[in-house]
Amino acid sequence: METPEYTIQDKFYKWALSFRFRAYGEQNLKKLLALAPTRDAWEARRATIRKGILSTAGLQPLPEKTPLHPVVHGRREYKRYAVENLFFESIPGFFVSGNLYSPVPVPPSVPVMLLPHGHHVLGRFKPDHQQLAATLARMGAYALTYDMVGWNESTQSSHKNPRGFQMQLWDSVRALDLALSLPGADPARVGASGSSGGGTQTFMLAAVDDRVKATAPVVMVSSFFFGGCTCESGLPIHKGENYKTNNAEIAAMAAPRPQLLVSVGHDWTRFQPVLEYPFMQHHYGLYGATGMLEQFHLHDEKHDYGPSKRAPVLEFFARHFHLETGGAKNEDGTWDETGNVVETGEAMAAFDTAHPRPTNALQGDDAVIAAFASLSKGKK
Repeated sequence: METPEYTIQDKFYKWALSFRFRAYGEQNLKKLLALAPTRDAWEARRATIRKGILSTAGLQPLPEKTPLHPVVHGRREYKRYAVENLFFESIPGFFVSGNLYSPVPVPPSVPVMLLPHGHHVLGRFKPDHQQLAATLARMGAYALTYDMVGWNESTQSSHKNPRGFQMQLWDSVRALDLALSLPGADPARVGASGSSGGGTQTFMLAAVDDRVKATAPVVMVSSFFFGGCTCESGLPIHKGENYKTNNAEIAAMAAPRPQLLVSVGHDWTRFQPVLEYPFMQHHYGLYGATGMLEQFHLHDEKHDYGPSKRAPVLEFFARHFHLETGGAKNEDGTWDETGNVVETGEAMAAFDTAHPRPTNALQGDDAVIAAFASLSKGKK
């Protein structure tokens, strides 16, 4: 059992360590600011970083987009929204499992939301993730959730394989292809939001795919922490032949598209209001668009995607995508999630007896890694 003295020392150590990281982040961001003093300089650097990310990930040039062969089934209708189970083929033999939340009825023009999840035990089945998707659907948007590689139903390879970043980035690109093929999908209103590792997937996708029009990375954007998992920093995407960067600069690559940063006081985003946010405002300012970058900080909260973090995200997308909030808010302006149904993982399963994973599915790390590694080979 810890003594009071040890507890005090431990807290002091953590406090001192956090300020050491802050100093590192400040120095790093100062150097990066000097590399983008003008819009022309920034756009050239952004192009270099984008090419570096894609090249390191084995996606430069972009691979051929093969047929998705989507399978959608098991529709359940609730109040003002429906949920369906689905899977699709991001590359031949690799299947991405997920759920599609749709407004009921479907309007003529529908915003599209990609909701990648983070390193949470339940992944897309987590109640927080379901609540966000269901509320967005009740507000009139498509919301597509999908498994990280090696998570939940994605069992064709392990999560911590050396191609994890490539797989998840390409899966997100193909998930967007699928979402934009839905009836009435509006390509002018495409958003993405996730927390933790889902936040990484959010700003990485926006950095390389201009089809994403607004983003809300939650509890992730940092100048001194890259994620700590092979799916986020396992490949050296932050350092190439002609550049060295960090997640704050990669997130800034979305400028001047609307972006909301959500941070808390008890993880690596604790300094975001005074470090990463002002840094990114510089890049938005190069386009005269500082108002397109917003920041929401919860000083006393921890690393999750709870209701206090969902609220500003919902407000953000409702405003930018002109979503209907009437049936999703209480009279006092707070968000009402009582109309949402939190389902079991069994109900949400993409693969079941009637819809098994196809027989051409790749099996094991070696087969999956080899297939992804060969994506861009031979393409000019």
